[in-house]
Amino acid sequence: MAHDENLLKSHLSNYKYRDITSREVVGLIQMYRSLTYRLEAFVFNNGVRKDLLNLEGTIPVNYKGSFYNIPVCIWLMDTHPKNAPLCFVKPTADMSIKVSKYVDSNGKVYLPYLHEWNPNGSTLLTLVQCMITAFGEIPPVFSKPRNETQPSFPFPSFMPQTSGYPYPTTSLPGPPYPSVTPYPATSNLPYPNFGSPYPGSVNSNGTPYAQPKTTPYPPSTGYVAPDVAGGTITEEHIKASLLSAVEDKLKRRLKEQSQQSQAELETLRRTQQELREGKSRLEDILTRLQRERADLDKNVAILQEKEKELQSAVEHLDEQESVDVDEAVVTTAPLYSQLLNAFAEEATLEDAIYYMGEALRKEVIDLDTFLKQVRTLARRQFTLRALMHKCRQKAQLAC
Repeated sequence: MAHDENLLKSHLSNYKYRDITSREVVGLIQMYRSLTYRLEAFVFNNGVRKDLLNLEGTIPVNYKGSFYNIPVCIWLMDTHPKNAPLCFVKPTADMSIKVSKYVDSNGKVYLPYLHEWNPNGSTLLTLVQCMITAFGEIPPVFSKPRNETQPSFPFPSFMPQTSGYPYPTTSLPGPPYPSVTPYPATSNLPYPNFGSPYPGSVNSNGTPYAQPKTTPYPPSTGYVAPDVAGGTITEEHIKASLLSAVEDKLKRRLKEQSQQSQAELETLRRTQQELREGKSRLEDILTRLQRERADLDKNVAILQEKEKELQSAVEHLDEQESVDVDEAVVTTAPLYSQLLNAFAEEATLEDAIYYMGEALRKEVIDLDTFLKQVRTLARRQFTLRALMHKCRQKAQLAC
């Protein structure tokens, strides 16, 4: 058992939730021992190929009091249990798929439990129980028609035989095809206890499985000629019997084709709805891209216009003659020229006093030199400020 678990974990090496998936698989195989696992390549519809764990085997289904082993395979995604598994019915060579609301023509299984898969509550064991209940309502496969001269095939048990698996034949009228109704998605459903598919096996608590009682498969239905007086069957009776038998067979074929067409139509409707939603999303993306492109075109036009303005300004500056800094400001009167020169000299003295203080702080000069130079500069600064004051008064400027 430990070796099997180690092998299983090695198969699940690329799975994100390996321990959770391993526990679920072990629990499911212990309950349904006909299921086996192996790592196989799975190709998705978009061409992506992945190595996924495949649970393959049979599950026991009770249909009208008789048990049948339905061959299925369950592919576990590498993100299990975050994403729901992919379930398929795998008919043998002497069987065909019966299309219904639960199974499409490719054998893919559709269940509300899969559609409403919850990573925190859904399990593989409950999924298999939902499949058993759904297949007990509408069998997913039927035996291919055989030579009518051969006797009906009685199935002594629901175990797989060498010639194939026991399944309901096409002559068995299936239940009416109802509209799709919500399927119970809880684990509290009264699922039947099918026991173990192998005789002599025991369940998880060590007690033997009770083998289910099996019955021969019901023969094909047909028209029975009515009793007539004297036990004589006339040609009219034979003709009526043949017409009734043909009518019943045509009704069954039409009903099966109608069910298959309805299931395919439902699949096409779902695909159409998905395509419409995808078209709406693409139109929104296209509208947003067009709006962004219009904004970009507008911004590019603004930038090009500003670039032209800058080039024009640069060309205008290149055409002008160089300006002498000393002649940049020209006064209109000698008084104003005297005021301007006094202001400029006073500003230089202010800077000189500042840097003298910095030189004293950095000990470049001593205190005596600093005081002597600052006294000289301050005296000159005072004279210039007094001159500027008189010039402002003379020019009648605000002091």
